[in-house]
Amino acid sequence: MMNVFRLAKFHHLGKPLTTMAVCSALACVAMASQSALAQAKQTVAYIAPSLDISYWQWVAYGVKERAKELGMNYVEFTSENSPAKQMDNVKTALTRGVSAIVMGPVSSTSTPPVLRLLKEKSVPIAFAGIGPQAGQTDYTSAVTANNYETGKAQGSYVCKLAKERGGNKIAMLSLPQDRENAQKYMKGAKESFAADGCDLVQVLETHGLTVNEAVSQANDILTAHPDVKAIYGMYDEAATGAAKALQTRGLTGKVAVVTADGSPTTIKLLRDGAVQGIFLQEAVGQGVDATTQVNNALNKKPTTQELALKEPLVTKETIDQPATQATVKRVYPPSAGSY
Repeated sequence: MMNVFRLAKFHHLGKPLTTMAVCSALACVAMASQSALAQAKQTVAYIAPSLDISYWQWVAYGVKERAKELGMNYVEFTSENSPAKQMDNVKTALTRGVSAIVMGPVSSTSTPPVLRLLKEKSVPIAFAGIGPQAGQTDYTSAVTANNYETGKAQGSYVCKLAKERGGNKIAMLSLPQDRENAQKYMKGAKESFAADGCDLVQVLETHGLTVNEAVSQANDILTAHPDVKAIYGMYDEAATGAAKALQTRGLTGKVAVVTADGSPTTIKLLRDGAVQGIFLQEAVGQGVDATTQVNNALNKKPTTQELALKEPLVTKETIDQPATQATVKRVYPPSAGSY
């Protein structure tokens, strides 16, 4: 930086610079330096399929907290479950000069054009929760649950509970099957049902991931198949809806309910005996780990392209164990509710 005493000798329009002018000049230099530092700070954009869903809010929390720890700026977008809006969000993020993207895609099938554009711009992307379409390779990381293995484990557990209740008929409240995570859940579950001797008598896919929809679908299942002994939920609201429908019919505990994900609501239902098992999916943890992966890519550190997090089973008997509580704290933030 220019010496103050030398600067004081400079003339402007033939007149010596005043002390105030010197100070102003130094302030400008300082402001310019701060601006350059701000511009050099890396920014991660989080693009959610919908921020109306608590799961994606919890992923956002993980991204934001990890970005703060890494000294990154954070911006977020919601795609409103529209592939077109998702692409608009990507383009807007690029226009704003983001360094990297963490995305929960609207669907796996919507990802190829996103990946083509980001490859062209050399911007790293990590998927959270839902991975890209099969066959895609141009991405930094896909941080998901271990859906296939969880599907198998959940299938076996649901089948066991159904048999304990005197039957082998199971129904499923499913995520949309255009998502690779849902396809993996289904594949694993069907393998377990076949191996363990249980029949999957009906599958209903969600359209909005709402509790009201799940209540309606569970009632439809129970009307069509009164001999169902267990309901397999692929997402948290499925368990809440199924539990409500069973309570109305006086069937709580007589038909088992097991789900993936986890929330303050379903954990309370677990403690109360209305839900028999939850395979915990680390929504916050996925946001944290996906942000770590894109930051590693930006800073030339090793990355892991397929990062499948385990979904441990939690029951009423194990919910208060220290290891379970540590996992639950990577499922949802403290602001969501108690653990």
